[in-house]
Amino acid sequence: MYKKAELAPSLPSEFELPFGGNLSILNRWVKMAQIIPWDEFESEYAQNFPTKKGAPAKSFRIALGALIIKEKLGISDRETVEQIRENPYLQYFIGQSSYSNELPFDSSLLVHFRQRISLNLINKVNESMVKKMLEITPVKPEKKKGSDAKNESPNRGKLIIDATCAPADITYPTDLGLLNKARVHTEKIIDILYKQVKEKIPKKPRTYRNIARKDYLLMAKQRKPPRTKRRQAIKKQLQYVKRNLAHIEQLIESGATLEALNKKQYKTLLVLTEVYRQQQSLIDKNKQSIEHRIVSLSQPHIRPIRGKAGKSVEFGAKLSASCFEGYVFLDRMSWDSFNESGDLKAQVEAYYRFTGHYPESVHADRIYRTRENRAWCKEKGIRISGPPLGRPPANVSKSKKKQALEDERIRNAIEGKFGQGKRRFGLNRVMAKLDNTSGTVIAITFLVMNLATWWRRVFCVFLCLFGKRTPVFLGEIIYSYTWGDSIQKKLIFNQA
Repeated sequence: MYKKAELAPSLPSEFELPFGGNLSILNRWVKMAQIIPWDEFESEYAQNFPTKKGAPAKSFRIALGALIIKEKLGISDRETVEQIRENPYLQYFIGQSSYSNELPFDSSLLVHFRQRISLNLINKVNESMVKKMLEITPVKPEKKKGSDAKNESPNRGKLIIDATCAPADITYPTDLGLLNKARVHTEKIIDILYKQVKEKIPKKPRTYRNIARKDYLLMAKQRKPPRTKRRQAIKKQLQYVKRNLAHIEQLIESGATLEALNKKQYKTLLVLTEVYRQQQSLIDKNKQSIEHRIVSLSQPHIRPIRGKAGKSVEFGAKLSASCFEGYVFLDRMSWDSFNESGDLKAQVEAYYRFTGHYPESVHADRIYRTRENRAWCKEKGIRISGPPLGRPPANVSKSKKKQALEDERIRNAIEGKFGQGKRRFGLNRVMAKLDNTSGTVIAITFLVMNLATWWRRVFCVFLCLFGKRTPVFLGEIIYSYTWGDSIQKKLIFNQA
């Protein structure tokens, strides 16, 4: 059951503190709480609770606010709840009206928050929030010189696109290690099923678990085993798994039921059966790769993705993102590898829906510069970065060299965003275990990066301009700047 939350205090002065005083209006959590559109998407979140029975669920602001706090601070679920309990600013951020020394909710609820708030919902919140940010802090427009100023194009802005991988928290998978884990799980399932029919079958099926363990360790302890020996060890583990799967079928025919297995064990049985089929197919066909390859028994949705920067392969979700005006957006997430060049049209159209006009130029990697994409961009009046197709000319003018260098510098912005997400936040190691919760964590990372960008623009730039002579009334108003020959101050009242 979901009940619409009571109106949270819009001003920090309305937040009740037991020890007196008021919250600072300059605090970052206070300002970020005012920029996030909590009420706009509360009805969509309430659709997760169709019935009117049961205990009331936590509000959308509490759920989303807790996930933002966790990602912003880079802490665990338990630490997130403790930080909220100890910090009145965090309690104001999640919508409480007064300070409380009790836990706002159990830490296990964060798992349910990640399941209920989907990736698409977070992307909608991110877009709405960025629109509000751009209204409050407009970005400096670029000056056009010469012929560019005379022939003005309806297209405006620069769109930067690229793709990356968000590695998941799994051990580095090997064929031998996967088969060893599959063998161990089949042995546990045989033990469970045999208890049901031990009166009919007095002798337990033989699994050779000790011998199989020794065979695995004999090869796993070698640093660089030869390919022939590694292949022989894989064949041995395949035989052990095949024997165990046959024993499971015999136990079922003798009267054992799979109802004795819990949900996780039953899912693991299905996964390891597919792992055995894939590994046996690789051995029979003498191949190194197979489609939809499973690399983790606990997270079967993870697939190998071609890596970059010294990594031949990464294991996680592949992301296609776009960046403009300093803000980054998650356009596509997939567990299967894909060619990111096919996303260029959709990303440009998303830019058009967001801004109302097409970009003046698209800055992308070489893989995006296909003939189809170049022709489509030319039709829309969009300049795509990079040299033209065909043999490079013998003599390149200085203006073209300067333009190519400038394009590469602009494209570095999205590389920096990926670096920020992987170094500062949890994009380099996604700790969520489910496919849908992993998508939520990744989308939250993009949202938090935009919050960090906005906070830096609004306050850090202002403090750099005015130094220590910051007015006392800074918290009640927000400064925006109109750029031209000189900087002018214009006061905009914060009605968020």
